[in-house]
Amino acid sequence: WASLRGTPVTERHDSFLERFRGPELKDLNQDSGIKELGHSDSLGGKKKEIWIMDPAADQYYRWLTVIAAPVFYNLMMIVTRACFNELQDTYTKLWIALDYTADFIYYADTFVRSRTGYLEQGLLVKDAKKLRDKYRTTPQFKYDMISMIPTDLLFLNYGYNNPEFRFNRLCKISRLFEFFERTETRTSFPNMFRISNLVLYILVIIHWNACLFFALSKTIGFGSDTWVYPNISHPEHGRLARKYIYSLYWSTLTLTTIGETPAPVKDIEYLFVISDFLTGVLIFASIVGNVGAMISNMNASRAEFQAKIDSIKQYMQFRKVSKELEARVIKWFDYLWTEKKTCDEKEVLKNLPDKLKAEIAVNVHLDTLKKVRIFQDCEAGLLIELVLKLQPQVFSPGDYICKKGDIGREMYIIKEGKLAVVADDGVTQFVVLSDGAYFGEISILGIKGSKAGNRRTANIRSVGYSDLFALSKDDLMEALTEYPEAKKVLEEKGKAILMKDNLIDEAVANAGADPKDTEEKIAKLQSNLDDMQNKLAKLMAEMTSNHTRIKQRVTQMEAKVKS
Repeated sequence: WASLRGTPVTERHDSFLERFRGPELKDLNQDSGIKELGHSDSLGGKKKEIWIMDPAADQYYRWLTVIAAPVFYNLMMIVTRACFNELQDTYTKLWIALDYTADFIYYADTFVRSRTGYLEQGLLVKDAKKLRDKYRTTPQFKYDMISMIPTDLLFLNYGYNNPEFRFNRLCKISRLFEFFERTETRTSFPNMFRISNLVLYILVIIHWNACLFFALSKTIGFGSDTWVYPNISHPEHGRLARKYIYSLYWSTLTLTTIGETPAPVKDIEYLFVISDFLTGVLIFASIVGNVGAMISNMNASRAEFQAKIDSIKQYMQFRKVSKELEARVIKWFDYLWTEKKTCDEKEVLKNLPDKLKAEIAVNVHLDTLKKVRIFQDCEAGLLIELVLKLQPQVFSPGDYICKKGDIGREMYIIKEGKLAVVADDGVTQFVVLSDGAYFGEISILGIKGSKAGNRRTANIRSVGYSDLFALSKDDLMEALTEYPEAKKVLEEKGKAILMKDNLIDEAVANAGADPKDTEEKIAKLQSNLDDMQNKLAKLMAEMTSNHTRIKQRVTQMEAKVKS
């Protein structure tokens, strides 16, 4: 009824996971001993290795982080320097260094794009010519070329203090969006990242609008009316910090529509404010919609869990369940939420293939499975079968997992917690089982000669909260059908335990095959034979019919030829 790992397992060359996964498949393209078809040994030679960027690797994400920095710099600073000339004039050397550093990274990114691999027939393409041709067919290639046009040559005629000539650098903005998308999939806090990302987009729009407001005020004339920026001849309004902060304040009030701003006077001012109001409405709708959806997603699991608790409470109140039992149920739910065990693993992993689901399950429950001897020695195929059939169950303190005499329909593996094998009084403890122990296999194995049959042979209670894996009889038998050695190991161990407790009839156990089993097998073979005979008769009838039709067609064709 219970089996523990008594002695430590000797370290083997292949680890638990390596044996499950199998060796990694070697890339044939990188094997110098394999030559391409159509090339002779003398002409083929060893193909020169080239550097390829794998878009699924961490290196690609790190490069996105690098290229995102100059893209964001250009997005924020080009328009700022173009509108606030004082900022451009004061820090010219700094802008020169930053601009051409960004340009260098842009050129490097174009090279990286031309060497970024893609999948063809499920394999990563590593041919440089194919990668270049593929890159040229993408829409981003055109934007990359536009972003690298050396518009800085116009500085020779118009002077360096005209950063608006560098607006073509914004054509690389797709790299910034790609960086955000990759980060969202990698972060452990996606909802928080989405909120931060939304706030960043809003700040960028407000920043650009502030710069455009200042530029429009400069075009109309500072202080020419009440709407534009005040006259910069005033010492307070002439400071660079005040210029930007005032413009940012005006932009924030206008786009968020939460404050009063001076009314426009000229037609161009009216048009600018109208466009700002429309943009502000879209921003407000975006904030309300996105933040509401994100908050709902953040609380979705809690709301779903709370709904389950509420329905259970209503049911117990309607059925007048005792307060003591109701308190135990509520404590059980509290334990699940506190220990973060409310996730339905099957629902989360349902879209993955069985092999990948099994590998995730092995990784998640590796510490537990390593302690179970039947998993240590079993084949990888059986491991997949068993792991996918395990059902997690949580028991409260004092709960009976099974009682002596109950019909056994599943076996259990302890993931976490302690279980006590107790006497019939439910108090006296014989032994305590801990992580990695498994029990209940005797009642579902159907060991020949067992006096208990398919009945439980012990009382087992949970000492505290216990997390178990349950494996049903049908699932175990289905898995062991193809792995007789594993079944034999379990049966031998079960026989030893039954003999120790004097719960097995040795005469029956050592006897030959059970006559009933033999009769059942003969009946099954007879049924299979009858099915095969019926199928054979159908095939013969179809063959005869086809033969007759073919003979008739041949006769008709002969008659036509003769006529």
